[in-house]
Amino acid sequence: MAEASLGSASPTPYWLSQGGPPAADPLDSVETADLAVVGAGYSGLWTALLAKERDPGRDVVVVEAGTAGWAASGRNGGFCSASLTHGFDNGLSRFPDEMTTLERLGQANLDQIEATIHRYQINCDFSRTGELHVATADWQLRELAGYHAEAANRGLDVQLLDRDAVRAEVDSPTYVGAVWDRTGCALVDPARLVWGLRRACLELGVRLYENTAATRISTAGAGLRLHTAHGRVDAAQVALATGAHGDLLRRFRHYVVPVYDYALMTEPLTAAQLATLGWQHRQGIGDSANQFHYYRLSADNRILWGGYDAVYYPGGRLTPAHDQRESTFAMLAEHFAETFPSLAGIRFTHKWGGAIDACSRFSSFFGTAYGGKLTYAIGYTGLGVGATRFGANVMLDLLTGRPTELTELKMVRSKPVPFPPEPLRTGVIELTRWSIARADRHDGRRNLWLRTLDRLGVGFDS
Repeated sequence: MAEASLGSASPTPYWLSQGGPPAADPLDSVETADLAVVGAGYSGLWTALLAKERDPGRDVVVVEAGTAGWAASGRNGGFCSASLTHGFDNGLSRFPDEMTTLERLGQANLDQIEATIHRYQINCDFSRTGELHVATADWQLRELAGYHAEAANRGLDVQLLDRDAVRAEVDSPTYVGAVWDRTGCALVDPARLVWGLRRACLELGVRLYENTAATRISTAGAGLRLHTAHGRVDAAQVALATGAHGDLLRRFRHYVVPVYDYALMTEPLTAAQLATLGWQHRQGIGDSANQFHYYRLSADNRILWGGYDAVYYPGGRLTPAHDQRESTFAMLAEHFAETFPSLAGIRFTHKWGGAIDACSRFSSFFGTAYGGKLTYAIGYTGLGVGATRFGANVMLDLLTGRPTELTELKMVRSKPVPFPPEPLRTGVIELTRWSIARADRHDGRRNLWLRTLDRLGVGFDS
C-alpha cells in the first residue's frame, strides 16, 4: 500500500514548489551596513524587519547562502505556535519560575505575528485554528490530562476531550482523547510567510543578497567583517540566523546537532473524503507519543503528514542526499493509513525532508560574541515558525547592550547542556532514540537512560 501511495510523489517540498520570487543578486562587491544579518529564513528576516521597524534609518544587509526560505523555513509543517519553549510541558520542566511570563510573551508574539501579516498584506493562509494534542494510548491521555490541569490553572484556553469528543472533531479510530489548545497555535503556508517577510524587508529598504554564503567572520576596525566568496560586508553589528546550516561560531558545534525531519503531502481531498474525517475547525494536530506525528490541512485540503522518525546521521553531515529517505516515507505512509483508514487509496504528491537545528533543551538559546557586536539565536528544534520572531527581538535587545525584560530571562541567559563530541555523540543519540521508541511501546515508561537524561535536563524526540 505504501509503495502505491508514494509511487508518483515528487521529491520536493510542497510549499517551495508553489514558486517563489526571483532570486536577488549575489554579493560581488564590498558593502557596509549598520547591521548585517546572516540567513534569510524566518529568524533572519524577522531580525531585519524588526530592526527597520525599530529604526527606519538603520542600514540593514541580509546575506543568504541559498534563497530565502530554502531550508527549514520553507520545509516545515506551518505550525505557528505561541510557545517559546517547544511546548508547555517542556518549558515548565526547564523554566518553572518564568512560565507565566514566557506564556504571556508567547501569546503576545503570536498576536504580533498576525498583526504584521495584516500590516504588510502577506498572503500566507494564516489561520488561528488552535492545535489538537491527541492521545492514541491510555498512558498518553493520562499525561495530557496532567498537562490540561496545569495549563488551565495558568489561564490557558485549553479543553480536555474524551474519545467521543475528539472523534467528533476529527475522526480517527486511533484516538482515545485529546487536549485542544484553542488559541495557542495558528497555521500558515510556511513558504508564503517567508516570501511575504522577504518582500516586507525589501519594501523597508533592507538590502538582500541571495546565493551568497558567509564563509567567515573577522574583526574590522570597530566592527565586524563578513567574508563571502566574491565580496564582503563590513558592519557595526552582526546577527547570526543560520539554523542547522550555520558554523560561523565554533560554539555551535557543541550545542546544536542537525536532525532530519520528513514529511509527506497528499493530493487534495474530495469533499466526500473530507466529510469522513469531519475536521471542520481545521486544527493542526500532533499526537502525544515520544515519537510523534504532526499533521494539518492545507488551504486546498491536502493533508501534510510528518514527524515521527527524527534522524541524526553520524558525524552530523549536511547533504541534499539526506532530504530523501525512502524507508521513512514508507513508514509515514503506513502510519497515515492506520490513522485515517477512510482515506484508503489516497496518493501522496510530495515527499521531502530537511535539517532541524536541535539542541538538548529543545528550545532556542541565545548569546553574543566579539565583545557584544555579534549576536545569535539558534536551537529551535522544529518549533521556530513563531518563536523566531521572539528570538529576533532577543537578538536586537542583546545588541543594544542594555538589559531588557527579554535579556533578563533565565531562558535567554542560560545555555543547554552540550552534546558530547563524536563518535560518542552518535552513540548517545542512537541510544536515546532507541530508548524513546521503547518507552512508546511500554506505556510511556522511561528506562534508566531516559531518567538520567531527565535529571540532566536533556531531551530528544521527534
